[in-house]
Amino acid sequence: MTTRTRRLDDLPFTGKHRRLLTGSGVGWALDAMDVGLISFVMAALAVQWDLSSTQLSWIGSIGFVGMAVGASLGGLLADRVGRRQVFAATLLVYGLATGAAALSASVAMLIVLRFVVGLGLGAELPVASTLVSEFAPRKVRGRVVVALEAFWAVGWLLAALIGYFVVPTGDDGWRWALAVGLVPAAYALVVRFGLPESVRFLESRGRYAEAEAVVRDYEKSAGVAYVPDEQDDGHEESVVPGEPAERGSVWAPHLRRRTAALWIVWFGINFSYYGAFIWLPSLLVAQGFDLVTSFGYTLVITLAQLPGYAVAAWLIEVWGRRTTLGVFLAGSAVSAGLFGLAETPGTIVAAGMALSFFNLGAWGALYAIGPELYPTPVRGTGTGSAAAFGRLASIVAPLVVPLLLDGGGNALVFGAFAASFVVAAVAAFTLPERAGTALDET
Repeated sequence: MTTRTRRLDDLPFTGKHRRLLTGSGVGWALDAMDVGLISFVMAALAVQWDLSSTQLSWIGSIGFVGMAVGASLGGLLADRVGRRQVFAATLLVYGLATGAAALSASVAMLIVLRFVVGLGLGAELPVASTLVSEFAPRKVRGRVVVALEAFWAVGWLLAALIGYFVVPTGDDGWRWALAVGLVPAAYALVVRFGLPESVRFLESRGRYAEAEAVVRDYEKSAGVAYVPDEQDDGHEESVVPGEPAERGSVWAPHLRRRTAALWIVWFGINFSYYGAFIWLPSLLVAQGFDLVTSFGYTLVITLAQLPGYAVAAWLIEVWGRRTTLGVFLAGSAVSAGLFGLAETPGTIVAAGMALSFFNLGAWGALYAIGPELYPTPVRGTGTGSAAAFGRLASIVAPLVVPLLLDGGGNALVFGAFAASFVVAAVAAFTLPERAGTALDET
């Protein structure tokens, strides 16, 4: 490990780290708000535009097609042009597209714009987690990344509030809800000029002076004076500035097993999460609840995401990444099975809250473990490609829900989700444990 990254890893958690976490987290919450809003928009349009289940499925799935493409491209670009640059660009893309979607005059127009929204969303998430992971002090890195992921619950809660209070207000309620999506476009400026670039990325591109300035800024925030390392002979400075570090592959022999396991976890958790939560308001309406009641139940269920993240953030430095991820995935499987069998309002809400608790805790652990599995030259690519593969499941899930409903009702739908969680849990337990270790550089 270079002197700079060691210095950065050994710092305490400071106000600088907190500002980075909050700045990235706000972008993350805005992402979640956008993804969550579409479930409420679908429920409203099903009534207002008299849409078929097939049309609704495509509205729900097309954004994930964009996310699959965006996640792959975003990770590659983050390893080439920088984490911060890609983060800001993706916020701009999906914010403008969401605002434009509010003006949709047809299903086709809405589908096209949701695809563009997905491009931005898919690219942003793995890039933001990589940026935060590369700055977080080693001793609390997992906890910090789970805290970042917890902003997802804040965004989803905002979506539930907008869905409950804004969407049912009239025929244009769903348009006003989507118009809120313009906020990320403005926030892109904050990210571009207010957040630092990754020190590890800067070093991988030979931009040592910039990397040194960032590290010293964080040391100053911690009240740590820079002391030159006598054993640091400056050999790294002989690298030609701007020359990229040698790139490898996420399928290299020493990485392929963890890559395969990570892809399986991403696929399983995406299939179950998006299949369940994108359709949740519509499924409740189909069970006989009116629109406002179904949105209210969804809001209550969403609240359970926050304690799920909090518990995962604590356990991830106690149990480790792998065990926390596996246990929360197993809890998600049990909760999904119980939700499929629930019939009364009380059991529906209770099972739904358990599913929110365990599922979102698992998401937090997944985002924490991903960047730790790869060296700096392919860290963005590794996390982005896994996310992209997972998005394939998020495309499929909303499309197969109507088929599963016809074949066996809610029991079959959530039985399939439970099975997907089980497969993901098994794969999670095969991942290497990296708690307390330094991020690999090469």
